Amino acid sequence: MTRPVTSTVTGSVEATPTIGAALRWWARRDPDAVAVRCAGRVLTRQELEEWSDDVARRWLAQGVRVDDLVAVALPNGLEAVVAFVAAWKAGATPQPLSPRMDPADREAVLAAGRPAVVLDRVEDVPGPPDGPSSAPPLPDLAASCWKAPTSSGSTGCPKVVRAAAPARVDPRARVAPFVPRSAVQLVAGPLTHAAPFVYAMRGLTTGHELVVLPRFDAGEWLRAVARHGVTWAVLVPSMMHAVWRHPDRARTDVSSLEAVLHLGARCAPWLKRAWIDWLGPDRVHELYAGTESQGLAFVDGHDWTLRPGTVGRPLPGSRFRVVRPDLSDCAPGEVGEVLMRREHPTYGYVGAHPLVRDGWHTLGDSGWLDADGYLFVGDRLDDLITVDGTRVAPADVEAVLEEHLCVRSAVAVEAGGTGGVHAVVELVDGTPDPHDVLATWCSARLEPVARPVSWTVVRDPLRDDTGKVRRSRWRPGSTASGRITCDDHDQ
Repeated sequence: MTRPVTSTVTGSVEATPTIGAALRWWARRDPDAVAVRCAGRVLTRQELEEWSDDVARRWLAQGVRVDDLVAVALPNGLEAVVAFVAAWKAGATPQPLSPRMDPADREAVLAAGRPAVVLDRVEDVPGPPDGPSSAPPLPDLAASCWKAPTSSGSTGCPKVVRAAAPARVDPRARVAPFVPRSAVQLVAGPLTHAAPFVYAMRGLTTGHELVVLPRFDAGEWLRAVARHGVTWAVLVPSMMHAVWRHPDRARTDVSSLEAVLHLGARCAPWLKRAWIDWLGPDRVHELYAGTESQGLAFVDGHDWTLRPGTVGRPLPGSRFRVVRPDLSDCAPGEVGEVLMRREHPTYGYVGAHPLVRDGWHTLGDSGWLDADGYLFVGDRLDDLITVDGTRVAPADVEAVLEEHLCVRSAVAVEAGGTGGVHAVVELVDGTPDPHDVLATWCSARLEPVARPVSWTVVRDPLRDDTGKVRRSRWRPGSTASGRITCDDHDQ
């Protein structure tokens, strides 16, 4: 639903400008300002304007129509940004698609969305024009849906998520209360994932300079902050863990950072405290939301320090409930299923139906509300492990394991056979099998029911570039590779 505003393009009162018009306004206002940096390449706002116009003209000539999908399965780089912008200018909807998606999932997603264009290689995006075009201006088009990302698939088959909002934006206004209107934004995650795509692209429309990493690396993240004067960054907890442990962190100048926003997964309390101690509570923000944006909760470092573990209170327009299986409301502090809703529709699935309970949406998370309305999130309900009648949250076990200096990442799942918790640990390079050390570490920090009874040691990354993992793949008996497995009962 659009709202009447004073147009930043014409000065008249009309519908919110299209995304293409908003970017054109920035290019005219400051043509030589940097729009995107990536791997030593730089694209100014005027260069972005000319390149994306050229690509959009080609697609329109090939028959791309308003509201078509353009699937972009490209690595981070200038071409990916140009492709997204060109899609909007052609009146199409960008469909970010991970290049590393499982082939069967990819086939299902493409079959559901039926995009008019699929970009799999950097070469699929025509190179920049030699100079300004003499072609007539592009028509000012806006798709009825500004994005159609794919859900992470961490709890099942990925789904195409069509945003309810059209491809329009006011370039002078904040995209959200927690997003600065202007910033040097560091993009560390893959642009084909929902969160990095949203904050990078919406930031671009309001004047952000994007510093895009080809792929996340903790050392490069720190160097980029210092080199480019980064003022705002979005991370997931696995990235925070890697940055915190990096040997260059303490000697890197990060004074330009005004704030970091973390999301995407539950953050271990010890890690959150470490970042607050490092940057200060004013500069560490957290958002709880799904790809579908059915509800938004936000907390800054000050509120979190007063209520460790909270993901905050609902932002304006969002509401949360925590319910029992019969959908009755839980008492403050009582664990149940987290439900949410927004004042207006935010999404629709392609080829799937939303999970709605009594008019409320769910991500399938457990959690609770305190007496002041602050939300606390446990773990996915489907991932909870029942041990001797007690439900154990895998994230609690993973947080304890990842605090150990020899562990880069951890996953907790249900053990086979006699039951209990099975731990999968990704070790820091060069670390010998630490089974006895980690068992002792857990014994001092976890209740008996939450202590792992069996272990798998891996040397390859457990989580993808977005910090996500499908825990089901690591349950004993699955076909995950690179394992060294041992069982407490055999020690």
